Amino acid sequence: MEITVNKNGTELTIIPIGRIDTATAPELQTVVDENISGVTDLTFDLQKLKYLSSAGLRVLMSTQKIMNKQGKMRLVHVNEDVMDVLDMTGLTDVFEIE
Repeated sequence: MEITVNKNGTELTIIPIGRIDTATAPELQTVVDENISGVTDLTFDLQKLKYLSSAGLRVLMSTQKIMNKQGKMRLVHVNEDVMDVLDMTGLTDVFEIE
């Protein structure tokens, strides 16, 4: 997996490319941990994400909990495969999806 990070003041965009699974979720968590301080507007651009496992969902959910306290978080460009995972897990109501 490759992760692109764009930070502009209090706005942060994280773009994971490839797969977020048990092996790569810790890398995503590290990227979030290193960049989330002071962020009030967080966007995960999932256009190039091919697969999202439960480990990836845990990272997104823990990040959502942080952002509930300091700003807003949204998922954008969610492809059909990832949307299916979010639908099946009932998380479409938890995340702001655009």
